[in-house]
Amino acid sequence: MHHTFNSLLKPCTRLLLVFGLALVAGCASLGPPPAVENSLGMAFVRVPAGEFLMGSDETPAALARSYPQLENQRFLDLADEAPVHRVRITRAFYMGRFEVTVGQFRRFLQASGYVPESVADGTGGYGYNPAYDGETSASGDAFEGRDKRYSWQNPGFAQTDAHPVVNVSWNDAQALAAWLSRTEGRRYRLPTEAEWEYACRAGTRTRYQNGDDPEALVAVANTFDRTSAVNWPRWQKQALAGSDGFAFTAPVGSFAPNAFGLYDMHGNAWEWVSDWYAEDYYAHSPVDDPQGPPDANVHVRRGGSWHTWAFYARSSYRNWNTAQTRYPLVGMRLVLESP
Repeated sequence: MHHTFNSLLKPCTRLLLVFGLALVAGCASLGPPPAVENSLGMAFVRVPAGEFLMGSDETPAALARSYPQLENQRFLDLADEAPVHRVRITRAFYMGRFEVTVGQFRRFLQASGYVPESVADGTGGYGYNPAYDGETSASGDAFEGRDKRYSWQNPGFAQTDAHPVVNVSWNDAQALAAWLSRTEGRRYRLPTEAEWEYACRAGTRTRYQNGDDPEALVAVANTFDRTSAVNWPRWQKQALAGSDGFAFTAPVGSFAPNAFGLYDMHGNAWEWVSDWYAEDYYAHSPVDDPQGPPDANVHVRRGGSWHTWAFYARSSYRNWNTAQTRYPLVGMRLVLESP
């Protein structure tokens, strides 16, 4: 069953105040966990402290059996998911129940005067253009750009205020978090990579929140499936056989949440995290609250997108981009620190 934002507010919903923010609380037997709501209308769910096993130790052979449409080399290029290691998240935190939406990002720009990087530097972003052919383009990229026609307002496909904002850079995400922190007097930030995977797994050790079967992903996530593949015929064989009903992004909360009450942790939009990326970081990562390497050239993004093959939407999969990257697959989700 699909869940929409409106379905979160049950008939017995009431509003309380928690450290200056509205607490949306439903009846104990109904709905997802309570959430605090901030000045931009973002809902945040409390994620408890705890520990988990981070990373993956699946063998190439096991992965090949589950993803027979992919060439074997892809299963050999996952050294950065290992070793599996114990991580302890020592403090509870509040995480965005949904990815930041187009409407919320617009309200931030209007209130703050901030100019997104794709506009400020005049180079734009990337976008979907049905007439564009990545195989014959000079860049070979799947999307057209950079081009000033494309930005958070126009990724080349229709979005409403309820869709996840994309074509936003890591620097844009930092600006949003900093503005909210100054405005509300509470610390907002991007999640660490460890917090993100802990929140995504929500107590599981499977590839996805609903198990290991890639084909079952259509029930809980907007990824590359039969609907999306209509627009990408050269990747038909990589598409899931089922259909999630969305060729591009879906309104946030269109699918079932995980056990922590978080939506779209798999698919819809890649999500920036705070960490720099290092392939070998897991080998010497601290147990308590790892923050990532002290510096590097690129930042980590997690979770996959509407255009991502199921293999790359696994809970353990790591990807990265430069802080200035803006792309029609990449968005964000924020953390609000507990007082």
